[in-house]
Amino acid sequence: MRYKFCPQCGTKLISKDAGDDGKVPFCASCERLWFPTFSDCVIVLVANEFDEIVLAKMPYLSHQYASLISGYMQPGETAETAAKREVAEELGIVLKGVTYTGTYWFDKTETLIHGFIGKTKKCELRLSKELASAEWIASSDAPQYMFPDSPENAALAVYKKYIYQHTDAQRV
Repeated sequence: MRYKFCPQCGTKLISKDAGDDGKVPFCASCERLWFPTFSDCVIVLVANEFDEIVLAKMPYLSHQYASLISGYMQPGETAETAAKREVAEELGIVLKGVTYTGTYWFDKTETLIHGFIGKTKKCELRLSKELASAEWIASSDAPQYMFPDSPENAALAVYKKYIYQHTDAQRV
């Protein structure tokens, strides 16, 4: 979000030079620069020992396509903690650890997405009310159920990193 008015006092912001950052909205009343803000969320590919991954359908995203587990970070939470929390809340799976795959920008909602891979033993999925469905799918079959490839498709980017890492591990 790019601020036009001060979030603290409501004064119309003016442009002020902020060194290397260039012109930044500034509140003359509060004497504060207001840099753009954005949301942070996580996306997690959950994989098991049989080379299966969880694909879930969230009715607010699509009735046609499935995706990975995702959710917004809470204030004070690390991306790793958010990833584990979202998987526990949405699938009932407690992940011991997650592997970071990188960040992805989703321009439509001005969201920075932190990608992860979490490994677990195959188990029954206990779905939250947020999910319409979720199931274990052979990783090789997953792309046919996922949103089409695009520069903003973080789920497919995380999936591709999983496949690359998994293929490398099998060669060793």
